[in-house]
Amino acid sequence: MLNLVSKNKSIKSCNRRIDLINKSVLPTLQEKIDQAEKQNQNPFHDFNDIEILQWFLLKREYLDETKDRSERTIREYERELKQFVQYLLAYAEDIRIDIDNIKEGSLFKSLDKRHIRRYQEWLVTRSPYVLKHGPYSPATIARKTTILKSFLHFLYKEGYIEKPIHEGLKKATVRKDDRPNRDLGPQEIKQLLDYFRENHHPIAFAIIHILVTTGIRNEEFCRLKGKDLKFDTISGGYYLDILGKGNKRRQVPLREKTVESIRLFRKARGLKDIGEIDTEEPLFTTNQGRPYSPSYLSQYLKKVIYQTDLPFLKNLSLQITPHTFRHSFSIISRLSGADVYQIMRSLGHEKIETTMIYLEKIFEKENHVIHQWNKEIFGEYI
Repeated sequence: MLNLVSKNKSIKSCNRRIDLINKSVLPTLQEKIDQAEKQNQNPFHDFNDIEILQWFLLKREYLDETKDRSERTIREYERELKQFVQYLLAYAEDIRIDIDNIKEGSLFKSLDKRHIRRYQEWLVTRSPYVLKHGPYSPATIARKTTILKSFLHFLYKEGYIEKPIHEGLKKATVRKDDRPNRDLGPQEIKQLLDYFRENHHPIAFAIIHILVTTGIRNEEFCRLKGKDLKFDTISGGYYLDILGKGNKRRQVPLREKTVESIRLFRKARGLKDIGEIDTEEPLFTTNQGRPYSPSYLSQYLKKVIYQTDLPFLKNLSLQITPHTFRHSFSIISRLSGADVYQIMRSLGHEKIETTMIYLEKIFEKENHVIHQWNKEIFGEYI
């Protein structure tokens, strides 16, 4: 396999650190498509593997605006597809990629269903990550499978490859019992806030308080700028103008205590007060004066929270991330009497089923039949 690959420049370059999301190549790719169309050929007739990867990623960014195609999502797709190619090349013998000839200089055109099936089996049982760290979580396997299947199906649908090799992938789903527990209730949240307030840690206090009282996503928090904090002249309060998934906007009202936390954060960082903030200035910054990245914010919160050594953390089966506080927002909202549709709209969910996942443990308890028992039937024992 490696000997075959060494003769094909395009395939070799897949294995290098190349930026597949280089927007400057889009006009060149479009010109190739136009020329192929002029010659009555398949639009991707003159593409190589690198170019079809680039088009797939750039197409999703520019032409599918109804779905979440944030920079972070695109980079995740890029990372997974690069890994797919790199693993096929580096571990071809172990995966049993028995290819005798490279078709048209293309690795993708040379693959069959059996290769994709073997790759998936190898990925979850013998890949470097699994051998070093143990099995992938069901959610991670499902995510990797979804991304790869999406790309391979794209190749087949657009005629770049002749065989539906995506059918070689086994279906990967996340069962209810496999979902990570992300639930922190109001008592645990109050313990965290009390700790950081009493120990004079304004940054951690403010971040947690803002996340849990707004329910905004990690990425949404990190992207906030001065122009996104607005004053409502009708209600007399502040709100956040959030650009969420699918480029959909929603307005998130802020309670006065949340506004105080924003002021507290900015004062601790030595930033301008919210009444003087520049429109393009990040609302929240690291100690280096830069906006948070989602990964950095997750690492930071995990570090400072577990340093508290609060008793409830010892028996906790979940990893606390910014997303945890989005779940807490939904739980506290429900316990405060909000219905599931109000919570869905406030979170920016498109489907009620997503919100139901956030609240499934609450609903299990609310709907348990024990609440229908009464003393007329069971007397003093109920």
